[in-house]
Amino acid sequence: MKTADVFLGLSVGNVVTPEMVLSMPKNPIVFALANPDPEIDYEAATAVRKDIIMATGRSDFPNQVNNVLGFPYIFRGALDVRAKSINEAMKLAAVKALAELAKSAVPDLVNMAYNQQSLSFGSEYIIPKPLDPRLLSTLAPAVAKAAVASGVAQQIITNWEEYEVQLNKRLGLDNQLMRIISNKARRDPKRLVFSDAENIKILKAASIIYDDGIAYPILLGNETRIKNIAAENNIDITDLPIIDIRSDEMEAKREFFGSILFQKRQRKGINKYESLKLMRTQNYFGAMMVETGEADAMLSGLTRNYAEGIRPAVQIIGTEEGVKKIAGMYLLLTKKGPLFLADTTVNIKPTAEEIADITLMVAKEVRNFNIEPRIAMLSYSNFGSSDTEEAKMMAEATKIVKQRNPSLIVDGEMQGMLAFNKDILKENYPFSELVDVDVNVLIFPNLTAGNVAYHLLKEIGGVDIIGPILLGLKKPVNVLQLGSGVRNIINMATVAVVDAQLKSRVDTNTEVQRSSWWKRLKKRKK
Repeated sequence: MKTADVFLGLSVGNVVTPEMVLSMPKNPIVFALANPDPEIDYEAATAVRKDIIMATGRSDFPNQVNNVLGFPYIFRGALDVRAKSINEAMKLAAVKALAELAKSAVPDLVNMAYNQQSLSFGSEYIIPKPLDPRLLSTLAPAVAKAAVASGVAQQIITNWEEYEVQLNKRLGLDNQLMRIISNKARRDPKRLVFSDAENIKILKAASIIYDDGIAYPILLGNETRIKNIAAENNIDITDLPIIDIRSDEMEAKREFFGSILFQKRQRKGINKYESLKLMRTQNYFGAMMVETGEADAMLSGLTRNYAEGIRPAVQIIGTEEGVKKIAGMYLLLTKKGPLFLADTTVNIKPTAEEIADITLMVAKEVRNFNIEPRIAMLSYSNFGSSDTEEAKMMAEATKIVKQRNPSLIVDGEMQGMLAFNKDILKENYPFSELVDVDVNVLIFPNLTAGNVAYHLLKEIGGVDIIGPILLGLKKPVNVLQLGSGVRNIINMATVAVVDAQLKSRVDTNTEVQRSSWWKRLKKRKK
């Protein structure tokens, strides 16, 4: 083994000594795959060589080489094209697909499954984990394509994207709504500012959405810190612009943005000095980039108080015409379809008029997802069964909504149970507009009810949650909840891009507003 760069063993345990490993050249690769005892114990090998790249067949050490990483997906791809044989080209295709997958950002659910903080490509992660849900839709198509190319396929797949969708359906991972949103975002990616870029989750999400063609991310923060975090975690942000808003180079930009803020807020409690000072904070600077057209949307709030994240957007961007108060909405992707919840984040104790405003904003947003809203106005009372102020408030809000938009399918006040139990609703309240329809929007009487419901559903599990989505702003700014995972950040970014597409105005200044780095990114991506 003195001149061997690689040791590959599938024999018996404990036949390789630490001295043998120590005698190998620099950066030795040791695959000790005998089970249950490897040819050399993982800890014994790594104790004598810090530069070793080692794998075993065991799940209690890094880099488990597990046969379930290969054969299910090789056979799946082979069967789906009715391959006459499984040849070397197909096996090599699986190997290369595994290698590529290992280098991509690891989803939160994989980290969670293996109790890891942040898996990334390196000496302790050179091969995907067996529980990675991306394996099926990555390996099987690669194998199937190799079978077609090598001439052993008897059935040709013409639509590979649809094939991947069908594979995900078999795992129960399919969600039609997010596929539609993602495809829509890819058709016209927008410039998306991440105001809290000095964070591993944000950098992972930014890298993924750029690679997937969803958006052109802009990272705000200390450049050295951001690059160090990316390098330590093997996150590729090479092509992404980083703006250090506190640097000397940005002084003129801060002064320009500060003057705009002063004009907007000079009679609303902010003086000239404060306007300049606020431009040294990333949320205000990012919101001003969106306001001035240097970006199309912004995500903030991952490491900040929620109210602190909303304030800059309201002060700088403002609300849409006719909107008196913004609101927060969550989108829950359930097995029965999408479910929208509001208001879950902003208005503590709204009036009937304000609840009606929120309901109409939610209905408009739901239609933007190409979904017809069917709305339940929730309370502890059913259609006048209680004469308390809160119950009457929800009944009054329902009345106002119907007056403003008679075509909207909405009813209440009603208990949450009735929204989903059609038999009880039909038997006891056959007059309801929600009889025989699937409710997809829940409007809560106050922030406590909405927020409690959302958090309970989140912790119980079984749903994929996107949000909170801010409603009522002129331009798309969303504030992430503390502790949001990479998956939610990506979903929120996708929603923000689609929102930016809807709100963007086509004018002759659009291309002028886009900075040179954005054009360069777009050219590279193509």
